[in-house]
Amino acid sequence: MKYFLIAGEASGDLHGAALMDALKVKDTGAEFRYFGGDRMQQQGGILLKHYREMAFMGGIEVLMNLRKISHNFRRCKSELLKFSPDVLILIDYPGFNIKIAEFAHQNRIRVFWFIAPKVWAWKEWRVKKLKAFVDEMFTILPFETAFFARHQIKVHYVGNPLLDEIDEAKAKFRARDCFLRDNSLEDRPLVALLPGSRTQEIKYMLPVMTRFAKDFPDYQFVISGAYWLDTELYARYSADQDIPVVYGQTYELLANAHAALVTSGTATLETALLKVPQAVLYKMIGGKISYNIFRSLFLKVRYVSLPNLILGREAVREFVMNEMRYETILPEFRRLLADADYRSEMATAFSELAAAMGEKGAARRAGEMMAGLLAGSRTNNSG
Repeated sequence: MKYFLIAGEASGDLHGAALMDALKVKDTGAEFRYFGGDRMQQQGGILLKHYREMAFMGGIEVLMNLRKISHNFRRCKSELLKFSPDVLILIDYPGFNIKIAEFAHQNRIRVFWFIAPKVWAWKEWRVKKLKAFVDEMFTILPFETAFFARHQIKVHYVGNPLLDEIDEAKAKFRARDCFLRDNSLEDRPLVALLPGSRTQEIKYMLPVMTRFAKDFPDYQFVISGAYWLDTELYARYSADQDIPVVYGQTYELLANAHAALVTSGTATLETALLKVPQAVLYKMIGGKISYNIFRSLFLKVRYVSLPNLILGREAVREFVMNEMRYETILPEFRRLLADADYRSEMATAFSELAAAMGEKGAARRAGEMMAGLLAGSRTNNSG
């Protein structure tokens, strides 16, 4: 069969490659065309557009690149019609992919979506478009599966790819002393600081996170850095220039950490799955008034962190907007470091979370389901 895939960022490229690998197992004659990246290209087929040419974030950057974005849409539509695939598989990246889903639907091309857009949190009006243009949804979070089912969208829970990624990473972990030595770290309990991977996140979160280091000298604070960001960015916004930055070692840093301060996002789930006590921080541009407007109009969930959303309760404390201040976080940070009962309670919650996530093998299950659905459809059509 012929598969056309679209992944517009690095994480999508990773998940797309794993899905392609799974599809090839079930469909030895699989043909691939895709917008993606290097990992997907390693699986074969033809890379039509690299995600580096598609990753425009924020209103200003989008406005500055409208011509490129328009070209990407035209190229994608043209290639889709030319290839005439059995299915279009969309991987996250909703701003682009929802419009392509509509185009594919209009041209009678079947549409599958792997790693659903977060319409359960904001822009819920997009649900109507997903219901109209997407034939099958393949989800990676338990609560979003129930959400889409309530909206009468055909949905399948396949598990979360993070389980596979973390398991694979664990196999390569060094001994603690080697990790410390290789990164020139001191042999003190580690506190991992995960300020995010975008410039705006670093700007808002890092100054608060790094203030704790001077008041807790018995701990070694370490920043998890994103290698694609300018290294000067961390120095510019860190309140303590002595805090080291390590790049490309987030899982291993967490595995050796006593506690963590984490920016809301996928990193909160990664930290929980690695069973590290954490507090979650979040702040957005525009201040409290802008956030209140955003929350009332768009944000439809009670919590901002994935562990709390999955468990349906506050397993980790969240410090959002005006609460994201050193003085407000300090009592919670002390508990994370020194309250054994509190740490044990959080560890129990993280074990419950891991059980709720299911087994690893998300991409394999998604590939098996997709291949089965397509084969069944072909049989029905021929009959």
